[in-house]
Amino acid sequence: MGIAIQGIPGSFHHQVVLDYFGTESEVNYHRTFEQAVKAVSEAKDQYAVLAIENSIAGAILPNYELIDRYGLHISGEYYLPISHNLLALPGQKIADVKEVRSHPMALLQCKKFFQDYPDILLSDDLDTATVAKRIAEESLMGVAAVASKAAAEIYQLQILASDIQTVKDNFTRFIILQKGKPEKTDGSDKVSLKIIISNEMGSLAKLLTQISEYGLNLSKIQSVPVIEKPWDYAFFMDAHFESFLRLEEALKGIVQNGAEVKVLGEYRSSKFCKEDKR
Repeated sequence: MGIAIQGIPGSFHHQVVLDYFGTESEVNYHRTFEQAVKAVSEAKDQYAVLAIENSIAGAILPNYELIDRYGLHISGEYYLPISHNLLALPGQKIADVKEVRSHPMALLQCKKFFQDYPDILLSDDLDTATVAKRIAEESLMGVAAVASKAAAEIYQLQILASDIQTVKDNFTRFIILQKGKPEKTDGSDKVSLKIIISNEMGSLAKLLTQISEYGLNLSKIQSVPVIEKPWDYAFFMDAHFESFLRLEEALKGIVQNGAEVKVLGEYRSSKFCKEDKR
């Protein structure tokens, strides 16, 4: 079984597979994030690689819901340095570009660059590399893509401008998903949780205090409404822990205080390096 991703060759998800699993990995490409997640849920693929947040644009909220709904487990994470580039058919200049297409998050991350080109139409599309491929296959003049340098090489497009993202230290965090619960390993030091608490005065403050008292170092918290319980909220959290014993004590205490807890994954945290640019 292979590794499921949303996107095509030259996409950032594809790059993560090559970096994390190796260049000989069997990659299965899907049109949407949900199709990739579903392939793992149905045991058609062993793993899925899923973008979950970006250092500029923030969390990708729908992907949290997919992880939860399909009951998958997080077995790892990877921070990819993101380099956005303006790609077009060879022989063109930026002055020839009338429209730029890309994933909406990619366009958002390049907002400042395009402020200097107010006449260019910015259009949301499915995927960065998909746009690059379409420009090459359909010989679209006057249309450019925001995509990776790998996409430029694969689809033989010209780079009109390099590293156009607003913030140069731009990282996207990807998570590795699998169907079965991974075995606990000594190197695990990070946990992802879904916690539901009632909408009562001070309930979130009490939860955060309790997490701190048990020695969990909270690194991420994202709230989403609980559809079937109006005005109740679920919190997706990432935290670092020192030992499984302390983690289990913390989770037990949180449940005893009336919260619902779902462990999405226990895994080794990934470090990102500013010098590790591609």
